Amino acid sequence: MTPGAPPDRDARVRAAIYRTRLLVNRTPHFTTQTRREANSALDTLERQLGRNQVATGESVAAIERVMRAHASLAFGLLRDPDFAERFSPALRQLGLRGITQRLEEVTHSVMAEPIPGPTSTALAGLACELRIYLLAGSILEEIPGSAKAYNTSLLIDPNGKLIGSYRKMHLFDVDLANGVSLRESDTRAYGADVVVAQTELAAMGLSVCYDLRFPELYRGLADGGAELIFVPSAFTAFTGAAHWETLLRARAIENQVYIIAPDQFGKSANSFETHGHSMIIDPWGKILAELADGPGIISAELDFAYLAKVRADLPALKHRRL
Repeated sequence: MTPGAPPDRDARVRAAIYRTRLLVNRTPHFTTQTRREANSALDTLERQLGRNQVATGESVAAIERVMRAHASLAFGLLRDPDFAERFSPALRQLGLRGITQRLEEVTHSVMAEPIPGPTSTALAGLACELRIYLLAGSILEEIPGSAKAYNTSLLIDPNGKLIGSYRKMHLFDVDLANGVSLRESDTRAYGADVVVAQTELAAMGLSVCYDLRFPELYRGLADGGAELIFVPSAFTAFTGAAHWETLLRARAIENQVYIIAPDQFGKSANSFETHGHSMIIDPWGKILAELADGPGIISAELDFAYLAKVRADLPALKHRRL
């Protein structure tokens, strides 16, 4: 049994692995090599489940190999409308959405975890060791009795204490002009609460990715006293090139807050390109630091006396009528 997991979780994982294995082996248009790699990946997951290691990096790599195997099937369905007619009746009925959901059952059953859980506990230890505030965003938070998970961002203080836990409120269900189609609500549940954590440095507000397009959330964070807002993201390259910087600067300016926005770069496991361009922005909308691409570190001094001056000189937050 996986440490910290409810008793029925391993059974759900095994059932999802079994269903995925049937899907892989009964799909005639997988190549022999693809089928072999997929079954090997599933074997790895089952072995690790038995050794209480289902959350290790090796199992995540195994999941990625299964995802690539399913991608070849999905690609065939997308390109050839008659492709599904060559499948068994069960697979024809399942369809592309169902195939994707079967895959995601495996991924989320393995990767979702309770909070506190293995990942948050490890990160809390790191924050305590380094004496830092640490944003862990985001983690798949297990929902007992549900196949879905919350997309959750955590804020941990220098004592290793969890001081903020935010479940992503706005889920990314889109069909973009460049062909990327995503349905986050198929596998995620909606969060409901606006979260501001009070710290000795500043009041810190939490948000995640697609939330950035909803200014009412950020005004709610400002109303809650936020002086600094985090925006951990995986913006697509298509939308990011057009809107990422503009939206970040707008949220900083209209709420007179600092914004710290780490964004993924490169191609994700779901085969869409992400934008990068992690940024730190001040309350006047000035970009203090930016990392365009690649792994790295950016830093900037946050001057909350300056923030107070901006709010005093231009008291827009006090002039609201609605």
